[in-house]
Amino acid sequence: MLPFWLSIGVLSALQGLIVALPSRRAVMRLSTVLRRTRLSGRLWATVPAGSIILFVIAGIATNVSATVLTYVALVGVPISAALALGWLGVGARAGWMIAVGPLFAIAWASQSNLAGQLAAVLLCALSCAALGAMLAAATPARWLAIGIVAMAVADATLVSIDLLQRPNAVLNAVHPVAQLPRLQSENFGSAVMGYGDFFVAGLLGGLMTVTGSVARQRRVALLTAAFAVAFDLLFFAVRELPATVPVASAMIAVLAFERERPLQVGRRGWWAPERLGRRSAPSELSRERSGEGPRRGSAPVRR
Repeated sequence: MLPFWLSIGVLSALQGLIVALPSRRAVMRLSTVLRRTRLSGRLWATVPAGSIILFVIAGIATNVSATVLTYVALVGVPISAALALGWLGVGARAGWMIAVGPLFAIAWASQSNLAGQLAAVLLCALSCAALGAMLAAATPARWLAIGIVAMAVADATLVSIDLLQRPNAVLNAVHPVAQLPRLQSENFGSAVMGYGDFFVAGLLGGLMTVTGSVARQRRVALLTAAFAVAFDLLFFAVRELPATVPVASAMIAVLAFERERPLQVGRRGWWAPERLGRRSAPSELSRERSGEGPRRGSAPVRR
C-alpha cells in the first residue's frame, strides 16, 4: 500500500486537476439556456454548504442515509462522469462517454489494488467537474464564490467540533451489493477524501470558466493543487482536515490578487466576435475615411 503522504498528495493534486476540467464554452452555453428558462438564480449558491449540513444531520439521525447516498453515488457518479467526457469537460467528445464503462469495470474488478482505486477516483473527479460546471452555469458568479467559502467554513466548523467524523466513517464503511465499487468517497492508497472535497474543486473550476480565460482557469488549477499539497503538511499535527479549505483559500487568493472586477462574468467571453471568427462591420464614417465610401443603399455620411 502506498504511504499516506503519497496517497493524500495524489488526491490533493487531483483537486487541482478538477479545477481545470470544466469547459468554458459548454458552461457558458448552458448558462444562457438556464437564464432563458429562468432556472438560474442565487438560491443555487446554498447547495454547497447545505449539502454538508444536511449530510451531517441525516447521518446523525439515521444510518440509513449512508446506504441511500451510497446507491445514489453508484448510479449518479457514472452518469455525471459521462456528461463531463461527452459535454461539459475540456475537449469533450460524445464518443469519449464510453470510457466510463471500462473505468467502472476496473473499479469493480480491482477494488483492492491501486488500479481499481484510481479508476474509481477518476470517475468521482469527472463527476464533480460536471456537477460543478452545471452549478456554475446556474448560479451568479459572486453568489457561487460566497457559496464556496460557506462550504469551506461549514466543513471546517463541523470537523473542529467532531460532528463530521462519525457520518463520514459510516458512509465510507458501506459496501454496495455484489461488491460493486464504492463511489461515495475517494479512497486511494492509505488516504480518503470525501466526495464534497472534490465537488468544491469542481465548483471553483466552473466559477473560473464564467469569469475568465482558459489560461486563468489553468493557473488557478495549479494554485489550488499547490495550496492543497501544502495544506497536507498539517497532517503531521492532526489526524483529519477539511480538504475544502485549500480550494476556497486558492479562490480567495486569486480574487484578492486581481482586485479589479475579478468576478466579471463574460470577460473575454467565448461569444465575442473575434472569438467566433466574425468581425464587426465598420461604421459608415470609418468606411468613408478609408476611401471605401458608403455601402450600397445607404445615404452619404454628413460631416
